Amino acid sequence: MTSTPTPFMWRFMLALSRAVVFPLCRLRVSGDIPDELRAGPLILAANHVSPFDPVVMTAACHKAGIAPRIMATGGLFSAPVVGAAMKAAGHIRVDRNTAHVADALPAAAQALKDGALVLVYPEGRIGLDPWMWPERGKTGVARMAAASGAPVLPVAQWGAHAVLPYETPKHLLRSVLRAMRHRPVVHVRFGTPVDLTGLTGTAGAQAMQATRLIMDGIHDTLIPLRTGELETPRFVDETRAVDMARVRPRRPTDTEAAPLVAIQRRHRFRLRRRADHRLTQR
Repeated sequence: MTSTPTPFMWRFMLALSRAVVFPLCRLRVSGDIPDELRAGPLILAANHVSPFDPVVMTAACHKAGIAPRIMATGGLFSAPVVGAAMKAAGHIRVDRNTAHVADALPAAAQALKDGALVLVYPEGRIGLDPWMWPERGKTGVARMAAASGAPVLPVAQWGAHAVLPYETPKHLLRSVLRAMRHRPVVHVRFGTPVDLTGLTGTAGAQAMQATRLIMDGIHDTLIPLRTGELETPRFVDETRAVDMARVRPRRPTDTEAAPLVAIQRRHRFRLRRRADHRLTQR
């Protein structure tokens, strides 16, 4: 299978991203993409922690020598200059919360069938887990994999929230100047392909099983990047909202991560106690 050539605009944006990232942070890329997967088709499934993530991922992909098509929010495509660049680069529009949101899935599946690499954020938004671990994912990535037969490679990123916080573009200049002063370390790690064999049940049930496996893969890939931060991030983004509705059950994956489940259960218990206390005070 031969993939379509990378558009000139996308090659230019990939190179430009390295120049944009350099003054704002120290990018560290680890892990590897197997040679047999580099030519595609391949789905790159990444966690989402900051508005700066797409820039970081673009620079990391350039460093890794790949040029995936990105599934991005429709708002970017509607912007005067950025929108034209996104279209020229061949990226895939996702109009969330509209009647056209379903159009993105067949477009991505077709790109994969044509041999492309596609980068997607399975959470569908910047994650709002209180401890900044990946949330429960949407089933779109699993359905893309089933429709195209493409393997899924988890990608973890960490530290971009110290560059641009959740509230961006509010106070953008202040955030940029702070990042330029401190140049925080931002990590991107390419993980191990997710084994999606052995799924059972209906198509919907299999999509849910596959989604859990994909999010587990992202979680496992993220653990080495959060050494010393398994309980609480060193940099706390005070502008970031919290949503407990999509918090994923945690499972230990190695000796370093073993205390994680107990830690987060204690956190949930404390949050519930605070909520109950506020209710009794009304």
